[in-house]
This record gives sequence, C-alpha cells and structure tokens, in this order.
Amino acid sequence: MIKVGMILGDRYEILEKVGMGGMAEVFKGKDHKLNRFIAVKVLKEEFRENDGFVKKFKEEAQAAAGLAHPNIVNVYDVGDENGIYYIVMELVEGITLKSYIERKGHLTVKEATSIAIQVSAGLEVAHNNQIVHRDIKPQNIIISKEGKVKVTDFGIAKATTSQTTTSSAMGSVHYASPEQARGGYVDHRSDIYSLGIVLYEMVTGRVPFDGDTAVAVAVKHLQEPMVLPSTYNQEISYSLEQIIVKCMEKSPDRRYQDMEDLIADLKQSLMTPDEDFVKRVDLDSQAKTVVMKKENTAKVKAARKIEPVEEEEEDDDEYDDDEEDDDDEELSPAVERIMTIAGIALAVIIVVVMLFFFSRMLGLGDKKNSEEDNKQQTEDMADAEDKEDEKDNNGVNTVVMPNLLGKTMTEAKIELDNLGLGAPVLTGSEASNEYKEGEIIRQSIKAGERVEVGSTVEVVNAKAGTSTTTDTEKPEDKKEQATVPNVVGQTEANARSALEAAKLKVGSVTEANSDTVQSGYVISQGLTANSTVEQDTSVNLVISKGPNKVKVTDVIGHEESRATGELQGDGFKVVVKDIYTDEMREGLVVSTSPSKGELVDPGSTVTISVSRGKEQITIPAVSVGMTFEQAVDELEDAGFEGTIREASESSESVGEGYVTRYDPKSRRTVDPDGTVTIYISTGPAHKEEPDPEESKTDESNSGLPSD
Repeated sequence: MIKVGMILGDRYEILEKVGMGGMAEVFKGKDHKLNRFIAVKVLKEEFRENDGFVKKFKEEAQAAAGLAHPNIVNVYDVGDENGIYYIVMELVEGITLKSYIERKGHLTVKEATSIAIQVSAGLEVAHNNQIVHRDIKPQNIIISKEGKVKVTDFGIAKATTSQTTTSSAMGSVHYASPEQARGGYVDHRSDIYSLGIVLYEMVTGRVPFDGDTAVAVAVKHLQEPMVLPSTYNQEISYSLEQIIVKCMEKSPDRRYQDMEDLIADLKQSLMTPDEDFVKRVDLDSQAKTVVMKKENTAKVKAARKIEPVEEEEEDDDEYDDDEEDDDDEELSPAVERIMTIAGIALAVIIVVVMLFFFSRMLGLGDKKNSEEDNKQQTEDMADAEDKEDEKDNNGVNTVVMPNLLGKTMTEAKIELDNLGLGAPVLTGSEASNEYKEGEIIRQSIKAGERVEVGSTVEVVNAKAGTSTTTDTEKPEDKKEQATVPNVVGQTEANARSALEAAKLKVGSVTEANSDTVQSGYVISQGLTANSTVEQDTSVNLVISKGPNKVKVTDVIGHEESRATGELQGDGFKVVVKDIYTDEMREGLVVSTSPSKGELVDPGSTVTISVSRGKEQITIPAVSVGMTFEQAVDELEDAGFEGTIREASESSESVGEGYVTRYDPKSRRTVDPDGTVTIYISTGPAHKEEPDPEESKTDESNSGLPSD
C-alpha cells in the first residue's frame, strides 16, 4: 500500500495523492537524486495480481518512454518494488481539457485551434515513432498553469509497423473511430478522427454522437451523418468546420493522412478563416458494392473466432480525481455481430430520416422551390418511405437520392458523401431568377429515387450574373457593394484606413501571439480579401502580439542542481555563473538573468548566478626591507579588512625592525574580515661571552698540579 513519505527506488519520495483513474493512482513526489518534483503513477493494489493489467501498465510506460516532446507528458522512469508497479512522469499542474470545456461551455475558435495544433504536434511525434495513442479525448489532454497543452495516458497505445494494428481494446466510445467501434484495423488516422471529435466538442460544448448505451453511440459512429458544428455555434469559421468534417470522415482514406497536413490546415485557418482551402478526398465514384454469396458469408462467420474481451478499466485523468468517465465501455465482437444484423435492416431508414430532419435544422433545403418541385419532392419522399427495405434484384444496397436543389456544390458533396454516393458532377451553368450563383438548379437523378451506393449524380448550377431577386426584393432595395481589401500584414492603423476607404467597418479587434507576424500587425481578417460584400459590412481583425512569451521560473535561493533542473524542465537553456557574496550561502542561486517572472521567448538562455560564499583574498608576499606600516598598507590594498596583529621574533637574515613573515603565510587565502599576524625581526639571537674569572676558577679546580 502506498503511503505518504514512502520512498520508491531509493530516490522517489511520495508527497501527496493528486488523482485517480480506473486502473492507477497518481501521486505528487520528489526525485531526491535530481532534486525535482515529479508525478508517480502507481497501479492499483487490486490489479497487481492480474498479469493482463500489469502488462498493460508496462506497455503504457514503454509506449511513452521514448516520446520526448513539449506537448507530451514525459516519462522519466519505470519500476516495481515489493509488488508495487509505478511510472515516474513529468509533473504537470493544471486542468484537463474536459474540465476546461465544462467550465467555459465552449471555447473560441482561436483557442480551440491553438489547443488542437499543440495536441497534433505531440501526436505527430508519437506517430513518427510508430505509436498510435488510440484514446484521444479531452480527459487525456492537460492544460498546464502556463497554458502548455500536453497529451497523456498512453495506456492502450500500440506500437505499429508499416501495417495497421488490430485490437479489441477501444478508447472511450464517444471519441472512438468507426474502425475502433467495429473492432477492425486501426492506425494513426484513428487518432485523427478522435481529435476531430475533440475539436468538435471544444467549439460546440458537446460531442457529435451521444446515446444511452455504448452500442447506441457506436452505431452512430458507423452509420449516422454528423450534424455540422455550425448548427450549435454560428461563430465557427468555415475553414475550421471543413477541417473537422475531414478529420471525422468515416473512411480513414478520406481523412487527413498525417498530422503534418492537419497542422498546416489548422495554422492556415487562423490566417484565413473564411477561405475554402481544405482539400477533400474523392473516392472512386465508379466503385460498386460487392455482395458476398451466402456460402462465403457462412465460411467467414465459421472461421471467425469470437473471444471474450477482458473488461478493462480506464486510467483517464492523470491529475483530476473529480473527473468521472463513463464512456469506456468495450464493444465485443458478439455485440458487433448483433449490431450489424440490426444495422443492415435499419440503416437506410435511419440515414434518410436523419438527413431529412438535419437538412431542415441546418436550413440546407430552405431555398425557394417552385410549387411543382415541392409537390414532386413530397411525393418522391413518401414513395421512398414505403420502399425503405427494398434492394434491387441483385441484392445490391441502395439509398434514396436527396434533394440537392438550392444547395452549393460543397453542401451537396457532404450530403452525398454521408450516404455513400459519389461527389456531384457539374455539367453546366444556366441563368436562374430563383437561385443564387453557384446553387444547384437541376439534378439528373430526381430526389426520392432509389440509387445504388456509389452512384453519381449530374447537376447544373446557377451561373454568374444570374438575377436573384424575389417578389419582395427589388434591385433598387439592394445596398451598394464593396470589395474587401487585403489588410493582412498591415499595421492596425493602416488596416483601419484601408477598410474605411473601401466603405467597410472595422468589427471586433482581437490579439493573438504569432511567431511570424510582427507585433501590432494584422494576422488575419474576418472576410476574404477581394470578396464582394455590402457596404458598411464589419470586418473582424486579429492583431499580432508577437511571439508567445513564457515567464522565467523563480529559482532564487534554490540549490544549483535543483534550479538547473527546474529551468531545463521549462524548456530554458541554463548557463551557470559563479559569484562571491555573503547574501547567500555557498551553492545557492543569488539571481537570474533575465530576472524571475520576466517574459521571454521559449527556449531562451537563462544565466543563474550561484554563490561561492565570501570572496577570499590572497596574502601578499613579504618584500625585503618592508616595515610594519608598509605591510599593513599592502594588506589593506589587497582588500583585507580584518584584524592585524604584531609579533616579534629573532632573525639571522632580516634586520631588526623589519617584517620577517605573515601568519597565514604569503600567497595563502583568507577571509577578508579574518586575522593576520605580522612578525617583526628583533635581529639575530644574542650569544653570552664567557666570564674570565669563572674560567680561572675552572682551571684551579681542574685537579692539575700547580706550577
């Protein structure tokens, strides 16, 4: 049992419990060897005897151990001691993205995009190292107090080769990709799908697919079209919505194929939010659905071995023990089989009905149709509902062709994609007084007709210069038009002047950090340059605040090793400078340059001044013929301010009254306020002459005969 004060591995002290997940507990600790605070993730006691959980726990450490990146919670060490399995990680003090979303309701487009870029950067490193996370969700994304976004919990991550990996393990069902939901093959594109859902939740405050059970949610991932996020948040930019749509394509081949492309589009969306630059992948429109014969289907079912999936608890939140996650229900192959059988029967009905109502909700079909078209559409839809369960004579799956009139090519493509139909083929443009330029006015396959999956439809749209006036709207009622100037890269003042000259208004002005755009200059504008809008339309501006700055950590008074570790952990380069001072004892940091709390560029060099105690002085050498007064002057010139004592001693080589030596000896170091003794010569030692009378006495007593 883990207790506060326990030492693991002879170096990691347990300080306090900070969080708990389904499989492990997280403690704040201190690494006494490197003198830094760390997080210690410990496998729960009830799982230590289960080889499966122990293996999963070790795999998490192995998956994350080699992923050193600012946007990944770094793993420092792993070990086991007396049956206690633990992982030593970077300590990140902050809040989970899930809690952050719940606190704010939904995030701004700029904030959500910035977070997504940082998560993508971390996942890019994992994918480049052949690691698929497989459980990307807001609960596994931490925002530090400094605003740094970090991906954590590689508990069900898998290492891959050039081929994909299949596994029964599935992350939270609300964020699981369709291939995860059906227990199929998964690769890095599964993480991209999950990240798309996280983006969706950030800008809307809700997940795109929800239900009473995990199976219900999984069915929606597999079959239901996504309600566009702009339905719930009209402030979302066009480009970001298209990015989310591409991330959440049900086919992995139609999603972003790597994080590099996703990051590029996310950054572009910050610069040009309303431009249509997201490239969608068109699959072969001539592809046909292949129906397996009954005997082949039977062989596949017989060959498929259904194994029970071991129930695994999820280790969700690294540091937030108030977070509950009830999403982690496993979808077993048996459930999948039942779901497939039921889904085949209901899929067509669900898709048609949902598309019909969603189109009404989104207003996609809210165009002025003629009475004849509306009547025909009603009749076609009624006929289609009576034939929902029909297939053609060859058993090929079919769907009902939706009404495309009044929709743009992009809107039509999205709707057809969700039905498994090919992208619409534009065959021409015609003048129309009923539809706007670019809107579809005619389709080769009528709405309500049943067509084979994979089929394509030819369309004609309204051409440029088409009149779009209605009975209630006359040309003379329209406002004068204005062309939006390109103000990106201009100063705020110049941008305002340019917009006013174009007879446009300046809308909201917000600030954002930028590594490429100088402070005070426009990063992006709300309306696309050279587009035509009504005069007096507001154009929103984003102004650069310059590069994102970070605070210099306060390490004054810390030991040199601890201060160095803390600064390096924050991404700084460290240079040590020795100084002599009596302000701090030897070995402690006296000051930093730049100063503590100062905002600097990430990765900057910080110089720490470390105390080496009081400055020592060197006792000067004794010069020949130096008097006591001269010796005192030389000591003071050397910086000595302590006590000077005088003593005498005889000397055969130094004349009387001159300095013979110092104590401490010359060229020795001493505290500037210590004690030095100066010795003065008294001359050679005195020798007594023999007394002549005593000499005579000695001779008389010698016992020799006298003369």
